[in-house]
Amino acid sequence: MELFYRAQEEQGLSAEEIRAACAKSLEGKRPHRALLLPPDYTRYHSNAGFITNVYYHLLTDLGCDVDVMPALGTHVPVTAEESADMFGDIPYAKMIPHNWRTDVVRLGEVPGDYIGELTEGLWTEPISVEINRRVMDPSYDLILSVGQVVPHEVIGMANHSKNLFVGVGGSDMINKSHMVGAVYGMERMMGRDHTPVREILDYALEKYLVQRPILFVLTVTTAPQGEIHTHGLFIGDTRRVLEEAIALSQQKNMDYVEKGIKKCVVYLNPKEFHTTWLGNKAIYRTRMAIADGGELLVLAPGVERFGEDQQIDALIRKYGYCGRLQVLKEFRENEDLQQNMGAAAHLIHGSSDGRFRITYAVKNISQEEIRSVHFDAADYDETVRRYDPEKLHYGYNTMPDGEEIYYIPNPALGLWIDRTRFEAE
Repeated sequence: MELFYRAQEEQGLSAEEIRAACAKSLEGKRPHRALLLPPDYTRYHSNAGFITNVYYHLLTDLGCDVDVMPALGTHVPVTAEESADMFGDIPYAKMIPHNWRTDVVRLGEVPGDYIGELTEGLWTEPISVEINRRVMDPSYDLILSVGQVVPHEVIGMANHSKNLFVGVGGSDMINKSHMVGAVYGMERMMGRDHTPVREILDYALEKYLVQRPILFVLTVTTAPQGEIHTHGLFIGDTRRVLEEAIALSQQKNMDYVEKGIKKCVVYLNPKEFHTTWLGNKAIYRTRMAIADGGELLVLAPGVERFGEDQQIDALIRKYGYCGRLQVLKEFRENEDLQQNMGAAAHLIHGSSDGRFRITYAVKNISQEEIRSVHFDAADYDETVRRYDPEKLHYGYNTMPDGEEIYYIPNPALGLWIDRTRFEAE
């Protein structure tokens, strides 16, 4: 089944149009027990929260027993407050936390020789295919994987098979897929469909989940001034659903600048970004647009730690964002990084390798801590006196003293690219 909905107006699909699309996708189905796999609160602007709520009520009205398991990956579980804000009146007791270290079953593996072909020999180890045991529970006769297609630093374009094998996947796939992406090169993949990491996850989907009743519900959104605009909704059980969403996301979520940005200012909403693990999207999504010798200033009022859990936080504090070659050296020599490849990959992604300066302006973590992981640091309140998010507008701004900056209010919803550099490569 394939259902494609594209908004005719820039405001996006209406709530009524989305409800009707969800209802149509259930025509002829009478599931007894359903599992919804939406993103967590860090993907608030996906509009998956509203869609999940719509499906919850449609299904319960059919007499179906419905569970909701946010695709956390390595993130912290959704709180009751976050659940109410994102998913509305779905009972919090229905929110099942996914534990990527303990809640999974092993289905098989992606062979190392196949991965070597995909990565030009840069990675040749096999990867275990693990997924939350509930996905394999035969009592679920409908599984809805809900989420947003948007440029992504690890896989190229987010969602579809990624929501399963990373969102509710296990440690080996999460760690090694991130490491494959880091070794292969994020700037070779961001904004593209067929990347090594995508091919790995597609292999796992086709080989191990083809018999499960999975329906993908994919959105393409933007959120100017924080208001969600759903430009497309793509529902179905084929790969074409992903491809149609990618084509629209490449139009809506990829912004080209005509020359490298000398100073980029990015705001991280404190409701969404509490760690550099997530906040470094400000780096990932802008690095292809920032000029050599330029500066990225990250306004991070909500950042209070580095990792999403204590173990990853400790590793980031120990090694810092010290550059690709140094991280690879530490990886070869230290077992703690070898056992947490996702953390090693994150450290590679979060460094500019000296190509441009990265400054975090913070208020809930000390500047000394920020500097200890190889970023520059500034006081948030002092910095926003000059770069006030309430006064800046998206794109180029000229400050009173003539300084030109490029302002991005939410880095999670796009990918910014220097057209001259991109076309040259």
